[in-house]
Amino acid sequence: NVAFLVPEMRREYGGCAGNIAYNLHLLGGQPLIMATVGDDFAPYSTRLQNLGLAQTHIRQVPGSFTGQAFITTDLDDNQITAFHPGAMGHSHLNSVAMAHEVSLGIVSPDGREGMLQHALEFADQNIPFVFDPGQGMPMFSGPELLRMVEQATYVTVNDYEAKLLQDKTGKTLNQIADRVKALVVTLGSDGSLIRAGGKEFSIPTPKPAAIVDPTGCGDAYRAGLLYGIQAGWDWETTGRLASLMGALKIASRGGQNHQYSRLELMDLYRQHFGSRITL
Repeated sequence: NVAFLVPEMRREYGGCAGNIAYNLHLLGGQPLIMATVGDDFAPYSTRLQNLGLAQTHIRQVPGSFTGQAFITTDLDDNQITAFHPGAMGHSHLNSVAMAHEVSLGIVSPDGREGMLQHALEFADQNIPFVFDPGQGMPMFSGPELLRMVEQATYVTVNDYEAKLLQDKTGKTLNQIADRVKALVVTLGSDGSLIRAGGKEFSIPTPKPAAIVDPTGCGDAYRAGLLYGIQAGWDWETTGRLASLMGALKIASRGGQNHQYSRLELMDLYRQHFGSRITL
């Protein structure tokens, strides 16, 4: 038996859908969260309501907890994490067809059956979407991953996930990129690479004000990616906005505690990249 004294504790709002939606909201987007939650969701629901984020497609699963992670960190930043998926395992109860007037989607880590189903539904309805397998990748076989790649319009992974995706599918990154409009690989402090239309775009990472907590940086990046795609921007501008969002997030604890107005975000983009965007 092992027991730990934990003198400090905090609770943060998170989850891929919540984090991505929060960052899209900062950018002025109007995201629709599709998720399954448990009986303990009330405080998060109040938060989303206060932010003005729609909850139309958030389904409560009676008798379950909302998916959550318990992370114990020592003074040397070593971590032990316990993850309880809870209601997330029922994500297949939601259907993309329930949402109307959707022009772009993302399939991020979720319940296994839900990810398979939602990728298929996006493809069947000809709705372009980003496939973001993330930490859910080990749940799938190579053929399943390849099928979701081929159903997707865009794929985004980090450098570790990119290697795992190649190993599991038996395809090179170039072969994967040939199957989608764009393949995005994030490289942490080294920026990101976007392969699209036979070209490769190297995206720098702005120097963050501080390095505090990487939790949710990938979700912040994906929000910028979605915003740029929806706006019809070129890949360099889209990638730079995505990279900026990740750099801003890393300077604060938790996935949803960074706060910026659109004017501030536009000014920060100009400061870091020397060009202007309109949000």
